[in-house]
Amino acid sequence: MRPSRLAIATALLITLALPVQAEVPVLTVTGQIARAPVELTQSDLLALPQHRLTTSTTVTDGTPEFEGFLIRDLLAHLEADGETVVALALNDYRIEIPLTDFDEFDVIGALRMNGESLSPRDKGPVWIVYPRDDHRELQDMRYDTRWVWQLVSLHVQ
Repeated sequence: MRPSRLAIATALLITLALPVQAEVPVLTVTGQIARAPVELTQSDLLALPQHRLTTSTTVTDGTPEFEGFLIRDLLAHLEADGETVVALALNDYRIEIPLTDFDEFDVIGALRMNGESLSPRDKGPVWIVYPRDDHRELQDMRYDTRWVWQLVSLHVQ
């Protein structure tokens, strides 16, 4: 049985009348940037140049492939001017990260792991990931503590 034109028109009108849900911010950047605060959505972060990184971690098996934006690209885009960023996670974990890390290493804000979008259950929606297998000095507890998962904000100072 085919739906009538009236049924199709009614369904279309109901769909058009529903409020469009705005995309929710997933990352807030504050502090010493051009126009603080900035709230970024997943689409905003995906609009930045995306990079891939395959590296081992202390909390996953094997060597996952991560995809995301370079943190330095985000900070340059926001005209960050400081010495450190305070990274804050959903669970209130916070750590200061020297801005020099982002210049010296290709640290990414991972949005995907092994082709799957990161959710809060899987350390997302944003996870700070260092290229630890590419640099021996990154295989150190000092850097392991800077791998912030469930990242919700960066404060430039």
